[in-house]
Amino acid sequence: MRTGLVCHSRYKEHDAGFGHPERAERLETLDRLFEEEPWNEKLVRVLPEPAEFRWIELAHSREYIELIEHKCSRIVGTAYIDPDTGVCSKSLEIAKLAAGGVLTAIDEVMDGGIDNCFCAVRPPGHHAGIDYSKGFCLINNIAVGAKYLREKHNIDRVAIVDWDVHHGNGTQEIFYDDPRLLYISLHQYPFYPGTGAADDTGLGAGEGYTLNIPMPAASTNDDWLEAFEKIIVPSLDDYKPGFILISAGFDGHREDPLAFMGLTEDVYFYFTDILKEIAAKYSNDRIVSVLEGGYNLTALKVSVENHLKGLIK
Repeated sequence: MRTGLVCHSRYKEHDAGFGHPERAERLETLDRLFEEEPWNEKLVRVLPEPAEFRWIELAHSREYIELIEHKCSRIVGTAYIDPDTGVCSKSLEIAKLAAGGVLTAIDEVMDGGIDNCFCAVRPPGHHAGIDYSKGFCLINNIAVGAKYLREKHNIDRVAIVDWDVHHGNGTQEIFYDDPRLLYISLHQYPFYPGTGAADDTGLGAGEGYTLNIPMPAASTNDDWLEAFEKIIVPSLDDYKPGFILISAGFDGHREDPLAFMGLTEDVYFYFTDILKEIAAKYSNDRIVSVLEGGYNLTALKVSVENHLKGLIK
């Protein structure tokens, strides 16, 4: 597989404030991984461009983006724009570059230059809703990517698989009434942000196109893999996606400080391998994976390493 990598030194310029778990050191840790053998030889570097407003506006209201822009322009140092999300004066600019990294990756995959891609971006995105920030997230990178796939590349049957340990409330909201996207989330429940019950399955024409798989605290690799094999794989086989997007959070690792799961790093290879088999059947191998959570630096590094092994295989 020709696996791309989106990363950029500017992603470290987003500053959520002293002591915040979503910090630049996350990407510094991953940079060291990407520079190691064999990754620096096997990964195709993809240079991101900032997302244009017309693409961001497909997932977010204009008023919301203008409000964030106004708030960031007035910040000296760092400040919180909601109880969880810290920003600095450059945060919206960097968030646009993060969303743009996903769009650049999609273009590269659709053009055939690479088969799949991992986007090591920050700030993360899946908690950001149509008109609000939440959970460290400003722009919903994965949602903007899915909308872009449909608008620019005419891919109607997009699947988002979200294995971050926290439910992607923002992604669910953006697509809740949309029958042209299948959103699947596997997450700890009940837990932050309080959404993602099994009976949240969509609204109106979107009924049945949201699939939430709540997992109890301390669930193991075997528990999550069973959910993949018995629920996620049959759902994707029924849906036959033309493109797979992954909200790749690694905070389900047993060492992560922001959750209470029992996963180990090797499970992320198996998650990836399973989705690659689906992509081979229906999506011409096309996968773009986008970094979400993962806050223990050692666990993050080894988990991403296993994910990359799965993508490259």
